[in-house]
Amino acid sequence: MRLIYDMGLVIYRMSIRIASIFNDKARLWLKGRKNLFANILKQVNPREKIAWFHCASLGEFEQGRPVIEAFRKQNPEYKILLTFFSPSGYEIRKNYDGADYIFYLPMDSKRNAEKFIELINPSIVVIVKYEFWYYFIQTLNNKNIPVYLISANFRSTQIFFKRYGGFFRNLLKFFTYIFVQTSSSKDLLSTIGLNNISVAGDTRFDRVYSIVKQAKRLPVVEKFKQNKTTIIVGSSWKEDEEILIPYLNQTFHDVKWIIAPHEIHEENLSRIIRNINKRIVRYSEMNRENASDFDVLLIDNIGMLSSLYYYGDIAYIGGGFGKGIHNILEAATFGIPVIFGPNFKKFHEAVELINQEGAFSIRSFEELMNTLDTLLQNQELLDTAGKIAKKFIENSLGATNIIVEKLLN
Repeated sequence: MRLIYDMGLVIYRMSIRIASIFNDKARLWLKGRKNLFANILKQVNPREKIAWFHCASLGEFEQGRPVIEAFRKQNPEYKILLTFFSPSGYEIRKNYDGADYIFYLPMDSKRNAEKFIELINPSIVVIVKYEFWYYFIQTLNNKNIPVYLISANFRSTQIFFKRYGGFFRNLLKFFTYIFVQTSSSKDLLSTIGLNNISVAGDTRFDRVYSIVKQAKRLPVVEKFKQNKTTIIVGSSWKEDEEILIPYLNQTFHDVKWIIAPHEIHEENLSRIIRNINKRIVRYSEMNRENASDFDVLLIDNIGMLSSLYYYGDIAYIGGGFGKGIHNILEAATFGIPVIFGPNFKKFHEAVELINQEGAFSIRSFEELMNTLDTLLQNQELLDTAGKIAKKFIENSLGATNIIVEKLLN
């Protein structure tokens, strides 16, 4: 199985090099790793006490961020070293001030793992959610460096629980301790003989709850809203918009819309504007004088979405007609009901919030219309769903404290 794993790594490297010819993300992946070891040698003092946190991409970073910041606050003698595997995380968070050093993770290999770990000499390692690089984890284990997996989720369909998954089951045994989000994950791990497990919950709840206090007030958005019911569309894709925009165009409800698409390049923004027949304005072109003249606000920047939910009464979260929904917790923490597409089953928070009737899944235009019409015509139902969403967040807090207390011990 290790031979197959090594072959997979070779194929992956070759694929990245080929893709880099025409793909910007693949080019960044390669460029970010150029002279990596020389840069680490120049910047990092291996005699310092270093806590190494690793995140695959941006989503895992947001999951690990509350732990990083709590650990740093309680252990100021440590330098925080943060690594990313994907450009989607590194390029957006390479200037994050909560870490002292930020690098790409080298491609997994015995040589790379040994050299990287020798250069940074970490005292403790925390891997967030999903990153099972064999040689890195094995090398840490061989050097008796404690390595923790946090905010993990496991499903019976994963290779760890297959008859032929022994190689990867052994990899899990290299972890000093594993923090899982749900009791079902812990039960699964116990079936393969792992007992160094705690159910800590999901650190994202702690992160999004803090967003309420940090959310920026946006006077121009407040002027746009005019105290009217407002629907926030967050991280939408074309598939979402093909259902949402026809409803937006034909609805007679006196509502405002704020659309923050996942992709904000000019071609996509222009497509959205062309398809909307109501008064629409880009955020970059709106001011307090003209804000109230429009029905639809199109967000053409990155970083505002979490603050925008403050002005929402209903949220639609994109991605559910693709690989999976984006972050629904940011909206729910502001006490507003959440709507999303059908691909949500891998997200336990979505499943639970639907069960509690604080969220709603739709599969078609007709289902979207029925859901929105019902909420918009029944203020009591709208308020109740919002309260359920907020209570769900509040009841799920505390994972960060559980994890950091264990790391300190």
